[in-house]
Amino acid sequence: MPATADAPVAVLLPGAGYTVQAPLLYWCATLLVERGWHVQAVDWTVGEAARADPLEFVEQAVTEAFAASPASGRRLLVAKSFGTFALPWARRSGIAGVWLTPMLTEEPVRRALAAATPADLAIGGDRDPFWQPDTVAGTAARLVTEPGANHALTLPGDWQGSIRLQERVLATVSGHLTG
Repeated sequence: MPATADAPVAVLLPGAGYTVQAPLLYWCATLLVERGWHVQAVDWTVGEAARADPLEFVEQAVTEAFAASPASGRRLLVAKSFGTFALPWARRSGIAGVWLTPMLTEEPVRRALAAATPADLAIGGDRDPFWQPDTVAGTAARLVTEPGANHALTLPGDWQGSIRLQERVLATVSGHLTG
């Protein structure tokens, strides 16, 4: 955690089965900390109640995570899969996000990403059934499609190619945060 006053704050939201210790979120946290951000990671168990009302579940978690974080004039969400149900909350709150494999099959997520700003970045794979960038055509958010990538942003049957792919994804995130 950075020692500077008014450090920017990022909240990391996992997927239903993809924790913040998994590669993409772990390395996003690492690059943010190295840049002086306070990173608040959320740990959750997605049970029946969460699946029944994912918007309420995720919005409560993100609200609590920001409340537990230091005050800051600059806030960011980094979310993977199920965590991207925070998109509607982020739009209402004016908080940008890095949206990894957003659930674009879900209307509230799709609508929120369609209304996103250039401060938002969404990345998915063309082999991910949830990644449907054509459904948010016209969004101001930056959309990146990784060829051959599945919902984990890996290349099935190619661990070395998967590592290179995730390195590219993280370089994209890093460049987006710089820009």
